[in-house]
Amino acid sequence: MAPPILGDLIVPGVNVEAARLTWMTAMLIMVIFLIRALSDALVFADIVTDIIVRRLGIKEERSLKRAARDAIYIIIAILLAQAALPFLASIPNIGGVLAAAVSLIALGFFLLLMYDIGRILYRVIEERAGKVADWFVEVHERVTEKKRK
Repeated sequence: MAPPILGDLIVPGVNVEAARLTWMTAMLIMVIFLIRALSDALVFADIVTDIIVRRLGIKEERSLKRAARDAIYIIIAILLAQAALPFLASIPNIGGVLAAAVSLIALGFFLLLMYDIGRILYRVIEERAGKVADWFVEVHERVTEKKRK
């Protein structure tokens, strides 16, 4: 919201209303703060995801099995939410709100588990890439040793 004084003023050289320019500047500042907040929130998201995933009974033992289990949980959550929506929507007065709440909860669950799957896959790929890099270093060292002899 721009102050009412800026309503009809035109900024010279840019030919934009001062209210619109103020609004765009405020939006840019909000986006910058949002990006900073989201980068800080990723640390907390890792912690919260670990806590929730442990509470669901998923153990860290075998990462790829855990990712597959997360995918199964996503499918189950989507199917349950879709099955419940027609029944919830038919409830008078609060059906629409309940249906929206179930959809949002399912979306949150989906995003949480997709984030966890992404972290698992990143960790597995990073570990395997490190092993491949170590293998290349060993091969290179063997080749250079043979050339020296």
